[in-house]
Amino acid sequence: MKKLCVFTISFLLMTFSLILCSLTGPSCFWRIQNNEDDGDLHRDCGFFLFTSEEPIKEDFYHFCIDFRIPARRYEVFLVMFFATDEINRNPYLLPNMSLIFCLIVGMCGDTLGYLEETHSPNNTWNSINYNCEIRPICDIELTGPSWTTSVKLAINSRKPKVFFGPFNSHLSDHDQFPYIYQVATKDTHLSHGMVSLMLHFRWTWIGLVISDDDQSIQFLSDLREAMQRHGICLAFVNMIPENMQIYMTRGKIYDKQIMTSSAKVVIIYGEMNSTLEVSFRRWAYLCARRIWITTSQWDVITNKRDFSFDFFHGTVTFAHHNGEIVIFRNFLQTVNTSKYPLDISQTMQEWNYFNCSISKNSNSKMDHFTFNNTLEWTALQKLNMVLSEEGYNLYNAVYAVAHTYHELILQQVEFQQMAEPKGIFTDCQQVASLLKTRVFTNPVGELVNMKHRENQCADYDIFNIWNFPQGLGLRVKIGSYYPCFPQNQQLHISEDLEWATGGTLVPTSMCSVTCTAGFRKIHQKQTADCCFDCAHCPENEVSNETADMEQCVRCPDDKYANLEQTHCLHRAVSFLAYEDPLGMALGCMALCFSALTLLVFFTFVKYKDTPIVKANNRILSYILLISLVFCFLCSLLFIGHPNQATCILQQTTFGVFFTVAISTVLAKTITVVMAFKLTAPGRRMRGMLASGAPNLVIPICTLIQIVLCGIWLVTSPPFIGRDTKSEHGKTIIICNKGSVIAFHFVLGYLGSLALGSFTVAFLARNLPDRFNEAKFLTFSMLMFCSVWITFLPVYHSTRGKAMVVVEVFSILASSAALLGFIFVPKCYVILVKSDSNFREKYKNKFHY
Repeated sequence: MKKLCVFTISFLLMTFSLILCSLTGPSCFWRIQNNEDDGDLHRDCGFFLFTSEEPIKEDFYHFCIDFRIPARRYEVFLVMFFATDEINRNPYLLPNMSLIFCLIVGMCGDTLGYLEETHSPNNTWNSINYNCEIRPICDIELTGPSWTTSVKLAINSRKPKVFFGPFNSHLSDHDQFPYIYQVATKDTHLSHGMVSLMLHFRWTWIGLVISDDDQSIQFLSDLREAMQRHGICLAFVNMIPENMQIYMTRGKIYDKQIMTSSAKVVIIYGEMNSTLEVSFRRWAYLCARRIWITTSQWDVITNKRDFSFDFFHGTVTFAHHNGEIVIFRNFLQTVNTSKYPLDISQTMQEWNYFNCSISKNSNSKMDHFTFNNTLEWTALQKLNMVLSEEGYNLYNAVYAVAHTYHELILQQVEFQQMAEPKGIFTDCQQVASLLKTRVFTNPVGELVNMKHRENQCADYDIFNIWNFPQGLGLRVKIGSYYPCFPQNQQLHISEDLEWATGGTLVPTSMCSVTCTAGFRKIHQKQTADCCFDCAHCPENEVSNETADMEQCVRCPDDKYANLEQTHCLHRAVSFLAYEDPLGMALGCMALCFSALTLLVFFTFVKYKDTPIVKANNRILSYILLISLVFCFLCSLLFIGHPNQATCILQQTTFGVFFTVAISTVLAKTITVVMAFKLTAPGRRMRGMLASGAPNLVIPICTLIQIVLCGIWLVTSPPFIGRDTKSEHGKTIIICNKGSVIAFHFVLGYLGSLALGSFTVAFLARNLPDRFNEAKFLTFSMLMFCSVWITFLPVYHSTRGKAMVVVEVFSILASSAALLGFIFVPKCYVILVKSDSNFREKYKNKFHY
């Protein structure tokens, strides 16, 4: 029952994916692998090519290939059959000659085991034989896909060899390996392409697994450099040792690292047929749910019977962009099965490991073959075959050999070197020198230069691999990478990308959740840069739609941050205006008190000859009343839109007029004390009192205040300030004091005058006189001092318009205290109890 469910699900997936292929054109392919050969890691192939003037015998390859070929190497043999057949049909390349290949003994079987045995120090026979015949001539050999095979074959051999596996930096050292040449293109920009892909999908937390060899370490260095430039971090780096015994002692550590890491994207880089492949297949068995990013050689099929959508999120591979060999499909459909070994021709229809796209033509010889199950039949319907990257390299290698032989034969004919049979070459140095300089255009139209394989502008195709049960796989081209394009045009990814899990949502791989707008990153100690916490932006700072901002951006002074702290909004301008209820109330109070003061002033002028007015020095009363009028009016300078003039006048008028008022009160108290405290005064003191000497206190005190204000205005005058912190979303226009020290000096001077007036008045409060105002002066100064002592802490604890309101209210309250406690009782006597306003009635009570 379980097998039936798995089969049903797989069949439905296969049908769905075939429909997907029909929509995407030539960007996808199915592949089927014979599961019996899955997991064999040691089967490289080696061929040698030679020419013959005789046609190939019908049964030649049946004799040459007399063993069971591993399923993973079917493509290699098909490419060899196809390439040699195509060359032999070409009248312009090796005319009247046949290009033939044959296997090197021990290759395509247990290659490494055979080579170890052959090149063992205990083995006295150190040469490589061939299973067709021993040829004492210089034929070119093709080896791959493992570079170690070419190195072992190069021991004690001067025969030129073309390596068709992935480009390897070891083999490019011609001092060490002078007879080995590579046909693959070097991965010059592979690390940059992978980083571009990570940036596109916003993958910033990446795992890396590489082989412990020089080429992989160089790749690690290039990748790390590219990652650091773009803020991508490595979660872990596992370097898999090449020695199997060492690997077995550390295998569980590597497994634990993969299974427990929070990185959902892992890069695989290194050689196939190695302990790295053992690790990869082991992680597949452990169901490591990761996205694997790697090269095309790692397009492996997993043999997982218990199917799960989450088995692999998918494998993303980078492959060099190669031209499509259109006639390869026709070759497979019309292949002469009697010409090739029976093992190949029977199995070729049961296995497909190549690129393909859905074709409308279903008339194929494959339709007549019988398959073991419906899945294989479904997968092989309407397929267009395209070579893999490894097969394409082998295809170019065969052509490189053919062009080399062609040039050698031309030289034989030209220089009439016919001592040897035509097509027989014994000078390996000559063959190698011609091979390494071959430059030709293959039938696809691509220029192949054997001397320069480090193409700086090699383009990549990017594929997404889906693995299904029963050895089925689907590869879909999802994009391309063009390293020589402008940076913003290098990576092209399909918009309708679908992942192996069946969804279009891009999987995430991050150490920390992305900080959204309004937040900023706070890096954790002793962790990678990609691991961080998110914190709200400071006050009046924003982070816009850009994610993971290191620092928030402060809004300009005329703007403020919205509540989400994602945008800066324009501030509303605010000040204590007359239109505001509070501003209107304070303005009306100032005008009313000013009018009341003027009314008192005119009352005193009208009743200037009355005893109560004359008894309290009416000149000082006039001065005090006029200064109070200006004190009330100066508060109006604090209301309305501030400008430079009002800012300067606010503090200077306030300081000067209040100094006049307080110094007048001080003069009045001094006059009272001098009149009643001095007993038996002499002529000089009486003359000073009669001449009005106490009145000099007013100009002297005022002059001192004017000097202080002048110093203030010269050193650091008040100016227009903008308060953006007091009210959210508003810019409050206020007058900045400029020098805070000067402001407090002015207040301190006023406070000292007030304290002196209060002290003198307090001493004279009990002096006898019907019209003695010492008590009223004492109370008025007590209230004045109380107001301004309270003013200081309240003023410094408020912000914005409230500061202005506090200062205006203090001015009005202190001025009203002077007006009320000094003049209201006198007005009451003048206007209500006028009968008592006669000094004569009490003349006998006073003695001067």
